Amino acid sequence: MNSLYFLLDAILRLYFWVVILAAVFSWLVGLGIVNRSNQIVAMFYEAVWNLTNPVLSYIRRYLPNLGGIDISPIIVLLAIQFLRSLLAEYWPLTF
Repeated sequence: MNSLYFLLDAILRLYFWVVILAAVFSWLVGLGIVNRSNQIVAMFYEAVWNLTNPVLSYIRRYLPNLGGIDISPIIVLLAIQFLRSLLAEYWPLTF
């Protein structure tokens, strides 16, 4: 039973970092620091986009327009931290 807890926690931690990576990568592309015409960068961007876009687009549907500022990654990161704290608090860990 503990292995399921650790698996869920690891998945949430990994997705937390993928969302941060997607946000930083979008800033780098938007500022022109990273060029998406590079094939490796394009593959990396597409992989990160495919992992994060379903969740972020769902959150964006319910957020008001803030003039080009996207706070959906912040909401997803807060939700992940909330889920991790719920798991840690209510999962019966016995060794």
